[in-house]
Amino acid sequence: MENREIAKAVIEAVGGDSNIRSVAHCATRLRIMVNDEAKINHDRVDEIDKVKGSFFTSGQFQIIFGTGTVNKIYDEVVKLGLATESVSEMKEEAKKSGNPLQRLIRTFGDVFVPIIPVLVATGLFMGLRGLITQPEILKVFGTTPESIDPNFLMYTQILTDTAFAFLPALVCWSSFKVFGGSPVIGIVLGLMMVSPNLPNAYAVASGDAHAIMLFDFIPVVGYQGTVLPAFIVGFLGSKLEQKLRKSIPDALDLLVTPFVTMFVMSLAGLLVIGPVFHSLETVVLNATEWILALPFGLAGLILGFFHQLIVVTGIHHIFNFLEVQLLANTGKNAFNAIITCAIAAQGGATLAVGMKTKSKKMKALAFPSALSAFLGITEPAIFGVNLRFVKPFAFGLVGGAVGGWLASIMHLAGTGMAVTVIPGTLLYLNGQVVRYLLVNIVSVAIAFVLTYMFGYEDKEIVDETVANVTDEAPSDEVIFAPISGQLTPLNKVDDQVFSSGMMGQGVAIKPTDDKVYAPADGIISVAFETGHAYGIKTEHAAEILIHIGIDTVSMAGDGFEANVKEGDIVKKGQLLGSFNRGKIEAKGLSDMTMVIVTNTSDYAGVDTITDRDIVTHGDEILSLSQPYEAEAAIKA
Repeated sequence: MENREIAKAVIEAVGGDSNIRSVAHCATRLRIMVNDEAKINHDRVDEIDKVKGSFFTSGQFQIIFGTGTVNKIYDEVVKLGLATESVSEMKEEAKKSGNPLQRLIRTFGDVFVPIIPVLVATGLFMGLRGLITQPEILKVFGTTPESIDPNFLMYTQILTDTAFAFLPALVCWSSFKVFGGSPVIGIVLGLMMVSPNLPNAYAVASGDAHAIMLFDFIPVVGYQGTVLPAFIVGFLGSKLEQKLRKSIPDALDLLVTPFVTMFVMSLAGLLVIGPVFHSLETVVLNATEWILALPFGLAGLILGFFHQLIVVTGIHHIFNFLEVQLLANTGKNAFNAIITCAIAAQGGATLAVGMKTKSKKMKALAFPSALSAFLGITEPAIFGVNLRFVKPFAFGLVGGAVGGWLASIMHLAGTGMAVTVIPGTLLYLNGQVVRYLLVNIVSVAIAFVLTYMFGYEDKEIVDETVANVTDEAPSDEVIFAPISGQLTPLNKVDDQVFSSGMMGQGVAIKPTDDKVYAPADGIISVAFETGHAYGIKTEHAAEILIHIGIDTVSMAGDGFEANVKEGDIVKKGQLLGSFNRGKIEAKGLSDMTMVIVTNTSDYAGVDTITDRDIVTHGDEILSLSQPYEAEAAIKA
């Protein structure tokens, strides 16, 4: 089949001209923004000659043709009169697609993924501390909790408490980063929310401290361990900072913008956002106490289902007070048995994702997160895996409801609090351990089976990888011309090191100007003192080398001027430096400038995406397609 016929077949299979908003391509895939996914005949697309696979994500239908072939098919599609867009423009549009809930969950995941490793580690520390401090365990070794060195206990508490005590700082930092603010402002705002001058949230929840009543009606407390208040502060704060930077003169920006942002958002966080959630805690506590009195196992059914939804809001600290009350009044803790099932079920759903996925990255995230849940900490499982794909989280709620119902019917009740699932076994050694293990196994099994069968497909992680840009690994990216001049194939350069591709793939430009600009947003990884070369690591992990001239290092910086230094953060189009073409020529050297992707091996392809011989700085020149691993996942 000829390329023109393939192009026509593609258009017809995706619903015709009327269903196509725009077309673009990267190194391996034709990308089509469609109006209605339902009009795409997926089977017909996959049967078209030269098509190696296809998938849909966030309003964008991508058809894999492979390097070289996709350019020819794209040219034929363009000749048929369809609207075109750059890959970067299409990605920005794709990010805006999907319903509001999908976009919110995707963004929530982006905020939490960088935080997950420390939460997993903290979960392990909590599990270990719970084991080594339980009287039943210590009794085996002929000792008691009172005999443990207080300094050792203090150290273990540092390990277990720090991440959750300062969780708002982590969430605020990541939120500012995701939403385009200054992360350092986010860190400070988050730390303000857990200032030691405020009553500790855990102490307030257990009744050992009381909220500060400002103006006699606004309760102010610390927000240790909270999620949503810090997320909201981070989102609003980053947007406020962006608006201030646009309106405040540059001369005052450094002074005024951080001051106003921190002042306004600290007031909003402590006096508005935080108190709203604190008041909500009281409502949840009263409702929970009422539910626990319901007959026929309804308490376990309801609390087992809703507990992890409450954990998402971060207001579950108030349950500490409830557990203390139960132990003081009845000597047993039925609430612990119910929530253990809810926690175990989320671990089961995460484990199913890890078992089913072929993605090494998802396995590396899912298995430790599941283990953390089985030790009693579900935040990594919820925010890192289950909530990102929705269905695993929902099936985890179902497993928790069934297990909680069984726990209520069997009248399970712990002899203590603060530990659940595996460490929590120690609270049920008074003849209840078999029933305790049974309800947990049922919870895990239901969540695991439902998720494995109906709750997850690898296509979901592939779609998310394509739709979202992350800092974790190289991703599709467009590189822009750092200099104006005549575009030249790299293999035409009169230098074996560059022309052979030894340094990586890219292009060369014969300058018509004497200024060099950043080809993408990123950080200066290398800035030679001689000013003849710059290394940039982009925000999407591409490593770009801009080398001005051949053998120009021999000029020892004469004729070169650098405007940046190693470690500087730069924006696309920002001036990096300048050079004197006349001095280079006078030395008998070439001013041919190379733009090299030095980590070429991390990509499925590095391709020139312009037909123009002459480019101006800022023009799109290179397309970097996503890593081989992601390509393989798509084909699988």
